[in-house]
Amino acid sequence: MINRAVVRDGRPHPPDSLDSLEILPGVSEALRALHDDGWLLIVVTNQPDVARGTAKRGDIELMNDYLQQFLPIDEVRTCYHDSEDGCNCRKPKPGSLLDAAKVHDIDLTRSFMVGDRWRDMEAGERAGCKTIFVDYGYAEKQPVKFTHRVRSLSEAAEIILGE
Repeated sequence: MINRAVVRDGRPHPPDSLDSLEILPGVSEALRALHDDGWLLIVVTNQPDVARGTAKRGDIELMNDYLQQFLPIDEVRTCYHDSEDGCNCRKPKPGSLLDAAKVHDIDLTRSFMVGDRWRDMEAGERAGCKTIFVDYGYAEKQPVKFTHRVRSLSEAAEIILGE
């Protein structure tokens, strides 16, 4: 939802290189408005293709570094595990959110988890966050529970800034 997903058969996939990474329209402005209003911006991302051997960790880190260089992102927390690994950092488990809250002294009940997949919404719910589902109409499992549904990160930012 920060960068354009590669959609195959209606399902989103991450870009596979820095050359294919495209920041979505309005994202920079939305994140800047949130950051300027005092919100801490932490990206929590699952990258199971590393565990599956179809992506290189270095390529993912290069893309994350690029995003942090050009967007007002305070931290990126990446889970490189696959579902079968049983880690606590892979969404829908809330481990990455809970760890970030400890490190940054974040009150999760006053925080928002914004995402475009059911795993994002479930992780946010489990962590005690308000959740904003950015619905891009993917042909996959949809979230069951969320606080708000929007069509873009810009719309999510408007909700957060209105709180």
